[in-house]
Amino acid sequence: MATQIFVNLPVKDLNKSVEFFTKLGYTFNPQFTNEQATCMVVSDTIYVMLLVESFFKTFSDKEIADSSKVVESIVCLSTDGRDAVDAIIGKAVEAGATTRKDKIDYGFMYSGSFEDIDGHQWEYMWMDPAGPPQQQ
Repeated sequence: MATQIFVNLPVKDLNKSVEFFTKLGYTFNPQFTNEQATCMVVSDTIYVMLLVESFFKTFSDKEIADSSKVVESIVCLSTDGRDAVDAIIGKAVEAGATTRKDKIDYGFMYSGSFEDIDGHQWEYMWMDPAGPPQQQ
């Protein structure tokens, strides 16, 4: 059985979040979209549920983290290459995101990150399938 992942994130304004992630190239499943939530399709097995904060609160009795002050998670997604990392980070910044830190380049691994319009931290990375250089 294939495992699917559904990352659930609270958002302040669903329409603005959909507009932001559409600019990054993501699509949304209309079957799971209404005025309270939408299902962002990342891949055949990865989905991000963007939930209006009031609806998100119905899933937990804990307080929603203020992502402008604390990190509740870092969503990290892989890409096909270094150029893809740069492209997605560039699109995010153009759409209103802020970069979180400088890109990291270990040669065999390359990553960049941004904070979306709701303060959620995203990281995109590429790793050489051959892995790190072998120690001699």
